[in-house]
Order: sequence, then structure tokens, then C-alpha cells
Amino acid sequence: MNKEELINELKKINISITKEQLYLIDEFYNLLIEWNKKINLTRITQKEDFYLKHVYDSLTINKVIDLNNINTLCDIGTGAGFPGIILKIIYPNLDITLIDSQNKKIIYLNDIIKKLKLEKIKAIHIRGEQHKEKYDIITSRAVANINKLTDYTMHLLNENGLLIALKGDIEKELDSKTKKEIEKKYIINKIEKFYLPKENSKRSIIILSNKSLKNNKL
Repeated sequence: MNKEELINELKKINISITKEQLYLIDEFYNLLIEWNKKINLTRITQKEDFYLKHVYDSLTINKVIDLNNINTLCDIGTGAGFPGIILKIIYPNLDITLIDSQNKKIIYLNDIIKKLKLEKIKAIHIRGEQHKEKYDIITSRAVANINKLTDYTMHLLNENGLLIALKGDIEKELDSKTKKEIEKKYIINKIEKFYLPKENSKRSIIILSNKSLKNNKL
């Protein structure tokens, strides 16, 4: 996916990206590649793959929720900063917390935040189950089995908050038994299935909330 293709595909999911945002994304890419020489962050190093499998993939969250209306978001197991850094660039309104259990990745993320001059975003070295703050949205991308993911994320949600997990093929991990276990404690609000453009690999977004949910933001 080249830059023009990225712009066009984002328009299809109702995202109009600015020149300034494209510049920040390209700067992010350059910093990521430099850091990737020091620590293992990603196997995706070609720019066209970066646009498709990191940038566009992160922004598919817009298929299920308008983040312009959200205040706080926590990206669990953010790793190289996906989707968190990309979401910060596209949605400057968000107050974002990036969480990862590997301190070397937090050092890298803080360098990214500083050099891109991003505001209202912080990176914390902690495990999800140890964190105590509350958020409107918890997101994660390709992090843990959905059953395990709920165990260390759902306590971080505000009363009306949502867990939005970006997955590959959700059917591989959400069998009938797992679904019943999850539904004993939580509400599965929605499962969105689609294919990435160009390569047509399967993607899923699953949205969950606590049983106490009063107002659904979807």
C-alpha cells in the first residue's frame, strides 16, 4: 500500500488524513526503523507494508467507533506503538496511555512521543492487571487470547467503557465454550469481520463491556 492508496482506503472508512498527520506518520516510520536496529520491535520494515499492516490496520477501529467523541484511551501491550501512536496522530483529542511490560519498549515509546512532539500521551512500564486507572476505551492489537485479555483489562474500564480488541481471525479463539465463559461476566457488544485491502487477510474487531454498562457509545 503506497501513500495514495493509504489516503484512499482511509477515506473509505471515513478518515480524512491531513498532510501534517501524514508527515508525522512518516517521521514515526523513520524513528521506528532506527529503533528496530537496536531492539526487536517489528518484522514489518518496508514502508508500503508499514502503511497497510500498521497504519491502516490500526485505524480500522474507526469501523466500530468514532474516537472524536472519546476522552481517554489505554492501549494495552502497545509494543511498537500500535495502535496507540497512530491513534494519537489521527485523534489529537484523545488522552492516551500506552502500557507495555517491557521497559525497553517504554523507553523507545517515550523517545517517539518526545521527537514527534505529541501531547496528552504517556507510556507506562506496567502489566495491565497491575494498572489502576480508568478509561473510556481500552484497546489492544494482536495481544493475547480474548479470554485472557479480558482478565487483565476489564477492571480498567469506566462504568460505560468499552474494550475494543483488534484481532486477526477471531473465530480461531472465540469458540462456543470461550464465548459462553466470556458472556458470564461481560457483554459482547459487537464483532466486526472484514479483510485488509490488497492482501485480503482476515481481520476482526471485538467490542466488550462490563455487565454494568448503562450507555453504549457504539
